[in-house]
Parts: sequence; structure tokens; C-alpha cells
Amino acid sequence: MTDTPAPDLKPSFRSDVTVDLVKHAASDSDVLWAARVSTAGEQSLEELQKDPERSKGLINYLMRDRHGSPFEHNSMTFFISAPIFVFREFMRHRVGWSYNEESGRYRELQPVFYVPDTDRKLVQQGRPGKYEFVDGTVEQQELTARVMEDSYRRSYEAYQEMLAAGVAREVARATLPVGLFSSMYATCNARSLMHFLGLRTQHELAKVPSFPQREIEMVGEKMEREWARLMPLTHAAFNTNGRVAP
Repeated sequence: MTDTPAPDLKPSFRSDVTVDLVKHAASDSDVLWAARVSTAGEQSLEELQKDPERSKGLINYLMRDRHGSPFEHNSMTFFISAPIFVFREFMRHRVGWSYNEESGRYRELQPVFYVPDTDRKLVQQGRPGKYEFVDGTVEQQELTARVMEDSYRRSYEAYQEMLAAGVAREVARATLPVGLFSSMYATCNARSLMHFLGLRTQHELAKVPSFPQREIEMVGEKMEREWARLMPLTHAAFNTNGRVAP
């Protein structure tokens, strides 16, 4: 089966990412009943009906002393739209994560491409392991946008030309760059998300510094906001204890 590409598909460009929480079973009380099974057995399920605020000291203790398994008894599923290069980094996180990404074998990929915003730092200074990113000049910003957009247009024209000639989608997609937007469902628990955030976000409270690529940090920031709303006591304990996953 091959595609006949839509003639009106024109490349569009964006500098943001999208993160939607589509499903969840996650609350601070999930941590409490899991932790208390050692002392209360099946009666620990009674914690589901109690105010977690009364037990925030236990949550902080678990985080501080890195008793991690109670933070695994919950689930969050996010729908994420971001450039492909973000997903290639994202999928290095395997423990406690499940992914399903859209496939270029089964659908015609839409021409939405990433171009950095003007506040994205463009220039890397320093040697490997000890470098920083600084703002680019106006000329560098204009060059980046123009070259990327021109490259995207050419690659998508090549993709459509191959599809129109009857070439299979799984072959034609090889012409497309990693700046193409893709989408996926990503499911995790609080412990695996904390590990992700510890590596993929910068934060003043972090005991261990991290230097993530800005685009994956944008995804992490949006995921963290949703998680903080669902599990505020766990999120607060994460920050209080240096943003190190238990």
C-alpha cells in the first residue's frame, strides 16, 4: 500500500512542544498505602481514604532516605508532540516507561517542523564536559531559521515526490529530518518521572547539576507541572531533597 500525497500540504514551522496528560491514576495517597504495607498489611489500604497532608512527613522520609518502590504504585500517560530528535533522547529512559510513537510506515507524515525561537541559545562555548550555551547574534538567528526552513521544504518535497511515484512510506520517510514533529504516548510512574526530571531539567534546588538540551527540557517542564498538580506532597519532597529520584 502506498500514498497519494495531498497536494495542499505545505510545511509549517513551530518552536514549542505539546504535552497533554490524557490519563492518570496518581495521588500522594498511593505512596502512603504502599509504604505502610510492611507494618499495616492489608489495612494500609485504609490510607486511600485519609488526608495525605497528615502523612507528608512519611513521604519526605521515603524521599530523603531513598526508599523508592512506594513511588511506583501510580501511573500517568502523556500525549507528547515534539521534534523527532527529542524522542531519540527521551527513549534512553527505559526503566518504568512505556512508549508508542506514530509510525511513518502506516501514515503519511505531516509537514510540521521545528525552528528554534529567538530566545533559544544557539552558540556553544567551551570544551566537552565544561561548556555553556550563549545567545546567538541576530545574523545567526536569521541564518538558522532560513537554512532550516529551506532544508525542510526540500526534504518534504522529496518525500511527496517519492510517495507520488508509488514508493512505500517506510522508504520515502528516509528523506525526512529529525526536526520533523512526531507524537507519542508516554506512560510512567512518579519514580521514573523523577529520574527523568533529574536528568532532563535544570533547577536551582538540584543537588546534582544537569545540562539537558533545551527542547527536551521544555517537555520535562510541562510534564512536571502536571505531576505536581496530581501529587503535590511528593513533588514538594522531591524538591526539598535535591531533586534526586529515590
